[in-house]
Amino acid sequence: MLMILYILLTIIMLILVYGVLPTAIMRMFSLGIFRSADAQGKVALTFDDGPHPVYTPRLLDLLKRYRIKATFFVVGEYAEQYPHIIKRMAEEGHEVAIHHYRHVSNWLLTPFGTKRQCAKTAAVIRRITGREPVDYRPPWGHLNLAVFWARRPFRLVIWSAILGDWKRTLGKERLLKRLHEGLQDGAIIVLHDNDRTPGADEGAPLIMLEALEAFLADVHDQYDFVTVDRLAAVDRRAGNM
Repeated sequence: MLMILYILLTIIMLILVYGVLPTAIMRMFSLGIFRSADAQGKVALTFDDGPHPVYTPRLLDLLKRYRIKATFFVVGEYAEQYPHIIKRMAEEGHEVAIHHYRHVSNWLLTPFGTKRQCAKTAAVIRRITGREPVDYRPPWGHLNLAVFWARRPFRLVIWSAILGDWKRTLGKERLLKRLHEGLQDGAIIVLHDNDRTPGADEGAPLIMLEALEAFLADVHDQYDFVTVDRLAAVDRRAGNM
């Protein structure tokens, strides 16, 4: 019994040192992470965990209606299942970026495991779109001690506003309020267009779509909604990258 307890404590300590603490420190001090920009009037809407065969096409329809470009951090195995959706993203001017081949935390991956997840997803995106992905956001924003090596050559992107839209109990009105609160010059806002992720509520993207539609109706003409790559380019010219 004591041996089992010792092993469990050792595993917990390793995860803390390898993953949890580096994540907290890197995100607290924005070490090597792109999370917002000095870009007046520009905002990046980003969507994680897709594509989904129902939610993502509806989302693309909504973005097209308001002529908004966004960034989709896609899961490689889902991209392989729905290549027509990935192709549509690219054709409509959105950025297709990396979110691992499977939705697995960097806390549970070796450095080479992280690198494989990125490389495999990049290959899927390249094969479908003919374009080389630029940006990488790890699932749940989890980092580890080796992530700066493992994510190369991709830019590591987090967010300035994460809104909890994977929970149905949040509701449309509270999500809409959080969208407005997260809206500022240079913001990177993250939402989710899939409900297959562990911890996500079934049907939560439907509420996200309703809130996003109301949000865009209010603000689409007040900000220039751009891809993360475009936002980074503007920020780089300002001397901040």
